[in-house]
Amino acid sequence: MPKAFVLMNAELGSEDSIVNELKKLEGVKEVYQVYGVYDIVAQVEANTMERVKETITWKLRKLNGVKSTLTMIVMD
Repeated sequence: MPKAFVLMNAELGSEDSIVNELKKLEGVKEVYQVYGVYDIVAQVEANTMERVKETITWKLRKLNGVKSTLTMIVMD
């Protein structure tokens, strides 16, 4: 099953609301708030790679408070 990890930078103070919204999205399997260069890490899975890309592009990246993302697609 196609999978990707998305590292996100959030606007200060918006981390909790982003995590809560991510948990509601279809295809988002796990979400973690982390310390370091990035604020949030999400694992995205779908039946096709196209669906993974759509979820990241049109859902994750459009959430209020998300400043930037870095996507790492898992190799099979």
